[in-house]
Amino acid sequence: MHIDVFNGDADGICALIQLRLAEPIVNATLISGVKRQTALLNNVSVQANDFVTVLDVSLKKNRPALDTILQQGAFVFYVDHHETGEIPNHPNLKTIINTVEITCTSLLVDHYLSGKYRAWALTGAFGDNLLAKAEQLAKTLSLTTKQFEQLKSLGTCVNYNSYGDSVADLYFAPDKLYQLLAVYESPFEFINDNPVVYEKLLSSYHDDMTQAQAIIPEYQTDKVSVTILPDEAWARRVSGVLGNHLANRYPDQAHAVLRFNPQGGYQVSVRAPLNKSVGADELCSLFNTGGGRRGAAGINHLPLDQLAFFMSTFSDKYA
Repeated sequence: MHIDVFNGDADGICALIQLRLAEPIVNATLISGVKRQTALLNNVSVQANDFVTVLDVSLKKNRPALDTILQQGAFVFYVDHHETGEIPNHPNLKTIINTVEITCTSLLVDHYLSGKYRAWALTGAFGDNLLAKAEQLAKTLSLTTKQFEQLKSLGTCVNYNSYGDSVADLYFAPDKLYQLLAVYESPFEFINDNPVVYEKLLSSYHDDMTQAQAIIPEYQTDKVSVTILPDEAWARRVSGVLGNHLANRYPDQAHAVLRFNPQGGYQVSVRAPLNKSVGADELCSLFNTGGGRRGAAGINHLPLDQLAFFMSTFSDKYA
């Protein structure tokens, strides 16, 4: 049995699309979820000689489940760019892991496949807000201006679709969206052949972003900005991409976007200043459910009574 485990955002989906175009697997079991559902290996059951591919979820957060899977005799191929902790030394484990800030899982797979499906890799990179790196790689494909913008829009919208408290908040479940996209060798074929899905993603993204941009920041200086979104479905969907949008628009500021979560606190998305993309992981790791990358990180549950402490710590971090 083959099991494909992948983050439900653009990076995870586009990484798996590339791999399965290059190495097709019939009837693989798909395991994914909303963006913040990262402990996905807890949902995996294996037998000896099963093969598990894991894409775009932190090895550190999945280490206990990974150890169990390896002990049960399964083979694991793990590609990621998040926190790792100590990587197990096991004959059944193959890893491609790089935590530098200018890469993502889709780009690691692109390198592994020698750029064979680079348009999909760029879609994932745009979704992960690696704009400079994506623009650099796009030059190797001789894209038209329209094609460039299409990849950027698709990556942004697929990433947007991954945010929510549950799959019910999303327009497309990540595994279903992957299946819609994965039959096409290039994103342009998908856009031309399936305009209804593409336009639904675009229009929904723009509608939600219009509401989000009308929200006045809770706290703002020339160095930091904190925005608290209301407890509504559109806010849950837009919480991650709003952080990317603000980071791109105000690259000298650090941005925190908060929204209410089912536990009665806040879910937090942090973006370091694009012009100095460090410290987001360190900041969020100060909190029990926090983690991420140097440029982009988050906290799954910030209790209400820790809001003031978070805001002061965030402001001090980027003062």
